[in-house]
Amino acid sequence: MATRTPIHTATRALRQFARRDAPELAVCRLTQPLPRSLHTSGRRASNDTARVPHPKAPTGRRPPFQARAAPLSLLVGGGLAASFLAYSQLGEDGPRLQDAAPTSTDDRDPSLPRFRLADIRKHDASSSEPWVTLEDKVYDITDWIAAHPGGDVILRAAGASIEPYWNIFTIHKAPHVREILQQYLIGFIDAADLGPDGLPAAETIEDPFVDDPIRDPRLITHTAKPRNAEPPNEELDRTFRTPNELFYVRHHMWVPVVDEAKADEHLLSIELPDGETKQYTLEDLKTRFPTHRVTAVLQCSGNRRNDMTRHAGKTNGLQWGVGAISNAEWEGVRLSDILVDAGLKVLDATLPTRKGNSASPSDDQVDANALHVQFTGLEAYGASIPLAKALDPRGDVLLAFGMNGETLPRDHGFPLRAVVPGHVAARSVKWLSKIVISDEESTSQWQRRDYKSFGPNEGANPDWDRAVSIQEMPVTSAITGVWVGDCVRRGRVPWMGSSSTPSNPHQTTTQNSSSRILDMAAVPKKIGFTPEPSPATTTPCPPTTPPDEPIAVQGYAYSGGGRAITRVDVSLDGGKTWDQAELVNDSQNKCTGNKSWAWTRWRYVGALPILTLPTTTFPQTSPTAERGSGCHDGASSKTKPKHCTTLIVKATDDAYNTQPESHRGIYNVRGNLATAWHRVKICPRCTGTGDGGVGEGKGKGLTWSTGETYGCGFRKEAEEVREGMRRQGVVGASSDGNAGSAEGGK
Repeated sequence: MATRTPIHTATRALRQFARRDAPELAVCRLTQPLPRSLHTSGRRASNDTARVPHPKAPTGRRPPFQARAAPLSLLVGGGLAASFLAYSQLGEDGPRLQDAAPTSTDDRDPSLPRFRLADIRKHDASSSEPWVTLEDKVYDITDWIAAHPGGDVILRAAGASIEPYWNIFTIHKAPHVREILQQYLIGFIDAADLGPDGLPAAETIEDPFVDDPIRDPRLITHTAKPRNAEPPNEELDRTFRTPNELFYVRHHMWVPVVDEAKADEHLLSIELPDGETKQYTLEDLKTRFPTHRVTAVLQCSGNRRNDMTRHAGKTNGLQWGVGAISNAEWEGVRLSDILVDAGLKVLDATLPTRKGNSASPSDDQVDANALHVQFTGLEAYGASIPLAKALDPRGDVLLAFGMNGETLPRDHGFPLRAVVPGHVAARSVKWLSKIVISDEESTSQWQRRDYKSFGPNEGANPDWDRAVSIQEMPVTSAITGVWVGDCVRRGRVPWMGSSSTPSNPHQTTTQNSSSRILDMAAVPKKIGFTPEPSPATTTPCPPTTPPDEPIAVQGYAYSGGGRAITRVDVSLDGGKTWDQAELVNDSQNKCTGNKSWAWTRWRYVGALPILTLPTTTFPQTSPTAERGSGCHDGASSKTKPKHCTTLIVKATDDAYNTQPESHRGIYNVRGNLATAWHRVKICPRCTGTGDGGVGEGKGKGLTWSTGETYGCGFRKEAEEVREGMRRQGVVGASSDGNAGSAEGGK
């Protein structure tokens, strides 16, 4: 009994032969690729067409294999029956194509072969051609291994279904990841191995995240496995140093398990350019080298990615709010000290140069400007920085084993991590186990692909090799807390103390307070800045907001490369007018390092512009109107007065770098470096609290709400958040009301 697939292929070949000249078909290519195991030889035919590089594979990596059919003479020499017989016997050492299900029970693409599960299992991690399955499809991932972040991790699924791993690594459940995998499709699971639902039996695997540490419940979780989470705004910059348990968490895989009792035995291997290797234990680092402390920010390149998604376009990646940044004091040894001890000899950059006699490396000296420091962690993550940065005496690059006066937590690299101040946090590799001094960057996905940025016009498949890897971070700032009206008048702004509104509304204070920051993210249920007044104290709602309505705003500003923040500009009217915030003096905090590696906290108090209050002529019957922002900004009708205003913050550093005005001008599909002006819309509204014995139209008070979405600290109704994110294509429908569960990339 002839199988359906070979008949289809052979028939197509015969039809091609009837249409084309014989020279064209000396060797023909099948329309669909076949697995390598169907070849009579393990080597590619010498007359194969050149391969097209795969968009996700690093330069030099092999793209998905394109198989060829046997010579046409083999297919047509003995008629159709002989053609099928010869075709079906190809690759005796590999898995045979099995009898396909009858047409009535298998209506899947007939041009692709079918494989039995027993044969698929032979292509496990030990095979030179690993395969995986997803649903009823079979994929040859041999060439994906080199391009896949984590590399060897995907091999855990080889020879079986990848689905149980994706159910754990939920970050993979994104359309762009599925599209990548689809390029490696080679066939279907045979119908004989499928159940009534058209799928193979479910498999169970060991959860690699079972030993992950317990996290603080206050963190806003984007993905649980691997854990990616940011602190809520009311906690983010409450103090100069972010507490360890609230420091944002960015993982690509599970947290490695290191025996605390044997932590001092942890080995760090250092490989020099000549191949010589030296090893240090953690105890060696602690006892043989001077200890240094540096307060520095670590910031994900995707910080504020959600802003770019909402204001510019769809982005691939975790939809971070403003909290993928934290500040801590790191304790460790200088990387430069370790490299010198390991025997690295570098040309002295301070040597004078003369025409015709330029300083050049000797046999035992290397040029720091031409080399890179490659870091590798225990969980297979890899990244690199220029050697010049590592050796800069003012660069403060540490191999850290302490954080905020405590032992380095597991989530943040225990027992040893790199800390590269001023650079994107992706270069501060956790669970550090190996360092290589090389003439090229790290070849990892995280160095060559994920952490790069492109022009707004370059689309979803940019030229990755043309862009440089992100190192030093640009200037950015964000609003993290807002107080309006009575919250300011009654002294509920922690850093203003218990006094009422300052006589000069533009004069801020930097008074510290240990009391809880009462921004909107901390207000339960309703979204107002001020609590709704009780019936006994309510007053009629005026037609406009008061001319002196006070507002207090706080946030952070930061610039990479050790550049200090010199000015923070705040606008309360959407950018029409500007004023300067006061920069908090955190200089009493010691161990700040040789440059400005930490963030700058800022505070501002001012008076809001007068806004017209919405009246009953504007319907507020929908859940959005009654429970959401409740504001009308005139977008739906030119005749409606403006009822909202937009707060804006932008920062400038000591090199006079400042933030771009719009995310549209810096848009990239990865959503990296979303550093445009941070905007927060606020709207006044009247809310009924019962008539309290007064007549119609009475019993109303002034409250404030925000139209800002998830991620910027000011909570909106869950259904609004989900709908907005769904329109952007960031998340699918969710039943838990947590817009932070967006599945994405890095």
